[in-house]
Amino acid sequence: MKSPVILLITPPLTQLNTPYPATAYLKGFLKSRGFNVHQSDLGLDMVLKMFSRKGLERMFNSVTNIQKLSDNAQRIYRLRKSYFETVEPVIKFLQNQDSTLAQQICYSRFLPEASRFDQIGDLEAGFGELGITDKARHLATLYLEDIADFIMEAVCPHFGFSRYAEKLGLSATSFEPIEKALHAPLTIPDEMLLESLDELLSEVKPDVVGFSVPFPGNLFGALLLAKHIKSVNPEIKTLMGGGYPNTELRSLNEPKLFKYIDFVTLDDGESPWLRILEFLNGEREIGNLQRTFLLQNGTVSYINNCTEKDISHTEVGTPDYSDLKLDKYISFIEVMNPMHRLWSDGRWNKLTVAHGCYWKRCSFCDITLDYIARYETAPATLLVDRIEQIIAQTGQTGFHFVDEAAPPLALRDLAIELITRGVKISWWGNIRFEKTFTPDLCRLLALSGCIAVSGGLEVASDRLLAKMEKGVSIAQVARVTEGFTQAGIMVHAYLMYGFPTQTAQETIDSLEVVRQLFENNVIQSGFWHRFSMTAHSPIGRHPEKFGVVKIGPEQGNFAYNDLWHDDPQGTDHEAFGKGLAKAIYNFMHGIGLEENLQFWFDFKVPRTTVAKNLIYNAIAEPGKSDYEKRNLRLLWFGNVPEKTLGFKPKKVNAVATCTLTFYEKAEDFELELPLVIGDWLMNIFENLTSGNSEPLRLKEIETTYPVEAPLSFTAFLDSVWWKQIREKGLLLV
Repeated sequence: MKSPVILLITPPLTQLNTPYPATAYLKGFLKSRGFNVHQSDLGLDMVLKMFSRKGLERMFNSVTNIQKLSDNAQRIYRLRKSYFETVEPVIKFLQNQDSTLAQQICYSRFLPEASRFDQIGDLEAGFGELGITDKARHLATLYLEDIADFIMEAVCPHFGFSRYAEKLGLSATSFEPIEKALHAPLTIPDEMLLESLDELLSEVKPDVVGFSVPFPGNLFGALLLAKHIKSVNPEIKTLMGGGYPNTELRSLNEPKLFKYIDFVTLDDGESPWLRILEFLNGEREIGNLQRTFLLQNGTVSYINNCTEKDISHTEVGTPDYSDLKLDKYISFIEVMNPMHRLWSDGRWNKLTVAHGCYWKRCSFCDITLDYIARYETAPATLLVDRIEQIIAQTGQTGFHFVDEAAPPLALRDLAIELITRGVKISWWGNIRFEKTFTPDLCRLLALSGCIAVSGGLEVASDRLLAKMEKGVSIAQVARVTEGFTQAGIMVHAYLMYGFPTQTAQETIDSLEVVRQLFENNVIQSGFWHRFSMTAHSPIGRHPEKFGVVKIGPEQGNFAYNDLWHDDPQGTDHEAFGKGLAKAIYNFMHGIGLEENLQFWFDFKVPRTTVAKNLIYNAIAEPGKSDYEKRNLRLLWFGNVPEKTLGFKPKKVNAVATCTLTFYEKAEDFELELPLVIGDWLMNIFENLTSGNSEPLRLKEIETTYPVEAPLSFTAFLDSVWWKQIREKGLLLV
């Protein structure tokens, strides 16, 4: 039987600066199994159609009653000719296809301006005198957001740059509102989306179309596309998987969904989709599918009788980005914050270091689900092989490691492998602020190309951190973030407010901790999230253990994940959101750090009980001495020093000396020390740079330390010589 032609689609909308990785992962895996696979990011295609001269003319010309619009939308409409003339050059600039436009954007009246430009801060402070390209990118982003505001008000209310009809997918216990929207008159962006789909169907002629639906803001787009596919060619089989089904549709019992989607799969897609394709190819019985919902005799069935094991993390293969229009993605700078821009600026290759979470204890997290619960690692050699393959395919050396929390030891091994093989990349990812991230490990990660990390500080309260089983303390977070910052790695903190039983006092104290973290420059970025109780978390499963009461929603036939709860012991969490957001936005820009915390709120809040020097003292606390780290591995990625003989003793008790000269990237440095210690150190550096794969540990060099040396090994580890070598790059990890 002929193998089916498969088309994988990312529906609107996720990021516009880089492709969402799910289809690339699936394509790489399915191609390795011999399937004919194509992929497309239709969200990008739709936006590029919208933000073209023809697209804007079509949308603006559809608006008939201008007087009903807001003053801001009316201004944009009156300036429509300017928008028509500038939109395509701006898009090319944001695609890095015409950098020369930056000068005009910054220093002439090139861009029409509406309300988004009212938010402009001090551009010189944000970007400096010479950061003209970044400055222009920020202004161009505001320009596009102005147009998007007009589109949402006058043309298509469910459009947004990173979501599409998101409200329909949020807490959608009933399918009825979604079905109603699917049969409503098409908006112009809807029409453009379906036009892109028709072009794709004509080109690929697929037998199977798969949709990755990671977020609520992708659901409507996927179903609109699937509805159109069924109308033009009902023989095409449609599949849906991704983060949204994995969390929201685990109790799916809505037959109406299957008018559009033939198969809905849960958890990692490689194995379930492979089984479905085998079934469609006549190679498997329908009763032997894996983690799959389908409609049988008008009833929704869940089939999970496959006896084969899941595809392991080592077997999923290398993501394949071919077919994707990598040169057409649009880089934004929404906020003048170097950490925030990583989410919207630049083309990042996505890769997973380890499947699942090695901690999997946090009480607010969906730790019962496969994407977190099943923890698997891959060897560093295999990961770097994948990295090299992706670089060869995309021409891009930026990587975003999309782990739940990348394991520190796996990152250590990956860093060593990258450095040893001379693979130069820039990378960032999510971690836990745990003590394994020592200053030396942070320096190692920086050497391997790490530019930023993000991690959960959450409530910044030791009582609540323990209650949520986060496994960290405030002092520990301070020391870890200090290590990253000193290594030149930016730090973003995920923050949470409204955790069960959190009091007003604890909320203000958390803000004070965050203020001190910024004041001491150990974090550079952060964002407050409102706590949300989910059905698959320990809190959602046993709310009574955490002092809250589940009050809804009633479980329906469709989505079920976000739960409503009452917190009788806690404060009015909703009241604090605006003030917390305002404070951290200013802290990120170095503003208001000296203000009393009451300044950020328009209602009375308690005084903080946190000591003013809490974070400073935590950072200043001395760490372990090197002698206490004798089980750790020595790493040196510099050159072998050159030795020259120094003082020759004439007296019996005099000590012969030598000079070790280190020639390094930034600067050269010299050590003048006893000859016997210099010879010993030369042997160590030669060993460390020889390519010997066997780790050399501190306790092992202790055994070779010369007995005739004028000071003991312990004293040597406290000497200026050793401290200088350590400062210049000798690592203990």
